[in-house]
Amino acid sequence: MLTSFRNEPLLDFSSPQYCAAMQSALDKVRGELGRDWPLVIGGDPVTTGRWIESRNPAHPSVVVGRVSAANADHASLAIESAEKASLAWRRTDPDERARVLLKAAAILRRRAYEFSALLVYEVSKSWIEAWADTAELIDFLEFYAREMMRLKGDHCTSPYPGEENQVTYLPLGVGAVISPWNFPLAIMGGMTAAAAVTGNAVIVKPASQAPVAAALFIQTLQEASMPAGVLNYLPGPGAEIGDVLVDDPRTRFVAFTGSREVGVRIHERAAAVHPGQRWLKRTILEMGGKDAIIVDETADLDLATDGIIASAFGFQGQKCSACSRLIATQPIYEELLDRVIARAAALKVGDPAEQATNLGAVIDESSKRKIERYIEIGRSEGRMVLGSAPPPPEGHYVVPTIFADAAPNARIAQEEIFGPVLSVIPARSYAEALDIANGTEYGLTGAVYSRDRQRLEQARSEFHVGNLYLNRKCTGALVGIQPFGGFNMSGTDSKAGGSDYLQLFMQAKSVSERF
Repeated sequence: MLTSFRNEPLLDFSSPQYCAAMQSALDKVRGELGRDWPLVIGGDPVTTGRWIESRNPAHPSVVVGRVSAANADHASLAIESAEKASLAWRRTDPDERARVLLKAAAILRRRAYEFSALLVYEVSKSWIEAWADTAELIDFLEFYAREMMRLKGDHCTSPYPGEENQVTYLPLGVGAVISPWNFPLAIMGGMTAAAAVTGNAVIVKPASQAPVAAALFIQTLQEASMPAGVLNYLPGPGAEIGDVLVDDPRTRFVAFTGSREVGVRIHERAAAVHPGQRWLKRTILEMGGKDAIIVDETADLDLATDGIIASAFGFQGQKCSACSRLIATQPIYEELLDRVIARAAALKVGDPAEQATNLGAVIDESSKRKIERYIEIGRSEGRMVLGSAPPPPEGHYVVPTIFADAAPNARIAQEEIFGPVLSVIPARSYAEALDIANGTEYGLTGAVYSRDRQRLEQARSEFHVGNLYLNRKCTGALVGIQPFGGFNMSGTDSKAGGSDYLQLFMQAKSVSERF
C-alpha cells in the first residue's frame, strides 16, 4: 500500500553532515560542467548544430552546459511525435502512469544534492534555495502521482432511478509546457509531471537561461520508464518555436509560467482557432505579481522582520511570490523600517557556491540592467535607504535595495521588478493598507502581520490575492498544503500543488445508461 503524501524535508546546512554532502555534490557537478545536451524528440536525441549556452550568473565565463537549439521544423516534428505517443499513453492505466512519477521521485531523492548543486551553478541559488527547489519537484511528483490514482476510473454522481450515471476524466491530448528560469526544476517539472501523468503527451520548452536542469529532469523521467514521445525536450528561441507550439492546431493546451507580457500573448494566440483545429485550447498561466506584506501596529515586529527579509530577498527577489512592497501603518513604520534595513544590510551577497552566501547573482546581464533601471527610477520616487554598497566585481550582482516613503502609485510600487528591490509604503490606517495592497493589477500572494483578530479576518475576505498568508512570509507555498496560483493579471489561478490542478489537464466525460 502506498504511503500518504508527505512533503520532502528541508535541510539545515549548519549541520556538518548536510554541509559536507552539499559541498561534495558541488565539487562533483563542477567537474561535469560544459556538457552538450541534445533535443529529445520521440525518445531520440537530436543535435541541431545550433547551441544555447547556459552560463553561471555568478561567473559568466563559466559554461554550465550547451543545449541544442530547436527551430520551427523541430517543433512541428515534436508535436507529431507527441501526437503518436499520446494514442497509447492515454490508454495506459493511470496507476502505471503514476508509478513512473513515483520512480522519478525516488531517483531524484537519491540525487537531490546533485540536482541542487546544478541549480547553484545554473541560476545562482543559495544552498537552501536550491534544495527547496529540488524538494518541491519531488513533492510535485509524489503528490500528482497520488492525485492521479485518486482521480482514475469512474466517479459516481447523485443516484437516479433506473439509470447508471458516472463521470470519467480523460486526457486532453498534446500540450506545450513553457517554463521559467527561476524555478527550473520545481515549476518546469511540476507542470510537466501534471500534464504527463494525466495521460497527455508533452513538448517541454524550458527557459533559455536554465535549460540544463530541464535536460537532466527529462533524462530522469526516461530512466523512470516514461515512454518515448510522451515527453519531448525542445529548448529554443521563444520567438522561433514558442508561437509554433501555441498556434499549431494539433496542440490542445499550453501550460506557462513567466512574465505578464508573454502570458497575455500566449492567451491571445491560443484563443485563435486555426484551420483543422477541432477544439478551443486551454491555457494554464501563472504570470507574476507585485506582492505586498502588511504590518500593523499590533504585530510582532521580530516575526514580521524575519518574514519580510525572507520574502523580499530570498533568491534575490526573483520569485513571482516575492515581497516587493512593504506596507506599514504609521505607529510602527519607522521602527519596522529600521529593523528591515539592518537585517537586509547584514545579508551576504556573493558566490552561492559558498555556504554562507545569502544572495547570489541575478540571472543575467539583461535582468541586471532592468533592475538597475528601476533603481534609478526609485531614486526619484522614494527615499533610498539601502543599496549603495558595491556589488562583487564578477557576476550579475545587485545588492539588496530598499526605498522608503514610496507612493502607492509609484512605478516601483506598481511594476514587477523581479530583483532584490523593496518599496516601503506608509499607511495611515489598516483600512488604507488593505486598499494599497489591492491597488495593483496583480493578485498573486500577500501577507498580513497583526495580532488583531478582526483585521486578520478582514484580510481573509478583502485582501484580493490567490495565496494569502497571515503572520508568516508570502513565499514558500508547500505542495499539498498551500495550492498556488493568483488572481487578476497574476494568471488563471491554477492552484499548482492542489487537489484541483490535475483536472486542468483533463476533460470530464459523463456517461448515462438507462436500464
